[in-house]
Amino acid sequence: MRIIVTKLPALDAALIRFDAWWAGLSHRERVLLSILAVLLGGVVLIYGVVKPLQSARAEAVADIRTFETLTARIRAAGTLSTTKPQRRQGTPAQVASASAAGFGFAVAPQTVPGGLRVALADVSYDSLLGWLADLNATSDLRVRGVSVERRPVAGRVSATVDFGA
Repeated sequence: MRIIVTKLPALDAALIRFDAWWAGLSHRERVLLSILAVLLGGVVLIYGVVKPLQSARAEAVADIRTFETLTARIRAAGTLSTTKPQRRQGTPAQVASASAAGFGFAVAPQTVPGGLRVALADVSYDSLLGWLADLNATSDLRVRGVSVERRPVAGRVSATVDFGA
């Protein structure tokens, strides 16, 4: 391995002038200038390196949180499909019962003036919302009112749902 050393006359001249200037200073001036150089170096390090790195890190963390939130929202929205779900056929009571069976619970719909009332004793809250969304997408039944009560077990509810056609 060969090491090539190139002499730079301008740099050599500048170092010689600096050495002559430094030698002409008193001990006290040298100490003060050394302290000033250390303080100046510290300021440059903090405001030129550390602060920009902290700022970039904070922005990156904020961006990550934003993108994680957006990803969660996109996943929660589900897939987009151009095919429409098949419409359920039958009376409103049959439609509600068939849809509920798909979500794992049985219902006993009651016909009331102007629509249908369904009472659910103990179901998962997620299943209840899924069932209502399924009915909205696959039938003409529309929710007119919902009464939901929390059960002692976490995530379980009792509900009464009023539908209108």
